[in-house]
Amino acid sequence: MKKNNSKLKILIGTFIVVNLFTISCSEEFLEIEANQITANSITEEQAVELVNGIYNIFLSWQVSSFSWNGITSIASDDADKGSDQGDTGSDKHLLDALNHDATSISVAELWEGHFNGIQRANQAINRIQPFDDLDNELKTRLLGEAKFLRALLYFRLLQTFGELPLITETPDINSPLEELLSRATIDETFLFIEGDLIQAIESLPNKNQYPNIELGRATKGAAKTLLAKVCMYQEKWDNVLALTNEVIESGEYSLTSNYEDIWKEIGENNEESIFEIQAKGAIPSVGVDKYSLTQGARGEGGWGWGFNVPSTDLLNSYEENDLRRDATIIFRGETLYDGRYVPESVVNEMYNQKAYSSAFTEFEQTGKNIRILRYAEVLLMNAEAAIHLGGDVSGPINQLRSRAGLNTLNSPTQLDVWNERRWELAFEHDRYFDLVRQGRAASVLQSLGKPFITGKHELFPIPQQQIDLSNGILTQNPGW
Repeated sequence: MKKNNSKLKILIGTFIVVNLFTISCSEEFLEIEANQITANSITEEQAVELVNGIYNIFLSWQVSSFSWNGITSIASDDADKGSDQGDTGSDKHLLDALNHDATSISVAELWEGHFNGIQRANQAINRIQPFDDLDNELKTRLLGEAKFLRALLYFRLLQTFGELPLITETPDINSPLEELLSRATIDETFLFIEGDLIQAIESLPNKNQYPNIELGRATKGAAKTLLAKVCMYQEKWDNVLALTNEVIESGEYSLTSNYEDIWKEIGENNEESIFEIQAKGAIPSVGVDKYSLTQGARGEGGWGWGFNVPSTDLLNSYEENDLRRDATIIFRGETLYDGRYVPESVVNEMYNQKAYSSAFTEFEQTGKNIRILRYAEVLLMNAEAAIHLGGDVSGPINQLRSRAGLNTLNSPTQLDVWNERRWELAFEHDRYFDLVRQGRAASVLQSLGKPFITGKHELFPIPQQQIDLSNGILTQNPGW
């Protein structure tokens, strides 16, 4: 009995086992609440609700908010902790200095939140798959959405932690722990993610095939874009080039003419959008938990906690007249696009404008979509693949530079492409992982005084609590 209790604690601590999530309003697929149904049958409405529960996990604090910002931005050269000097944000000061460890709350929250989402995806896939009486077109699409979302969750965990337990079924507490928690190799995990995305590509409709009320659901273009990104991390440049060319040639996406408009509420799900976390800042509020609040200006006249602020290094890296700088950074003393004045009395000199929401002060949950994949990144991946394969680099890069108000480049180098990626995607949760995959995290971060240790800091530590609960079956990453 003691052994089973130990297993149960691990499963509860690592995964949320959910039965079903129901829609409270048929027109809003984000509004869900827990509900019980039998395992013997499933209706079309219930099948949709199961998949909606996966989308909903991306609104959570653990998956998309404070800890994710700490790991992807504050730990990098793009951002500093910010806020008051004495406010640590639990462990954000440690992430800023690369002094975090396996007991840090951010790694624990990230691990648990993403595996909770994976468990929701597994529930949806394993509940929907057996029932042949569902409309075949709907069933195929829902399975494609679930596999896209599971792939996205696993990819983010892979970027962060490396080798992972690959769990595709609802955990049985009577199963041997080794079967549940042993870590698959990185190659095995990449292969699993690719398999989910290939099936999603085959199953999902194009963006233009969804009615407006369904915008925000996963699409064929989103699956191809994410697969290209997964291939980029493995340096499968032929695949990256082919996939991004398919997205470009689909004609479904284009660049927003004004870069700053992407980050306004009016820019949600626009022509550049490939996949966004859908949020609603109304009553009932179904938004990303405190995403804007934690990053809003702090102090007298401010409206937030003041964390994840742009670094001086990021500020100084932009070319002169790059329009992306002012669209990315809020400066103390400026008036924002909606008329809000940022007084000189706020604590920090700069804040993240991409996280700013005009309405969020009324709700702790951020009523603004978070952009996950957009057409600009397709162009960047296409250019990076072309660097390796001898294709057209200047075309996609100069599209971005022209929008940014910069001169075009005749023969962009790899460093040019990487710089464009930094300026284009700042605060979009890629910078730390980009430096690692590019092989220059040590040189870049050490030059700024961050004690990056080669062979250690490429990955974040597995949460010590999870290792302890597993009785050592989960192993720690090197150096931690």
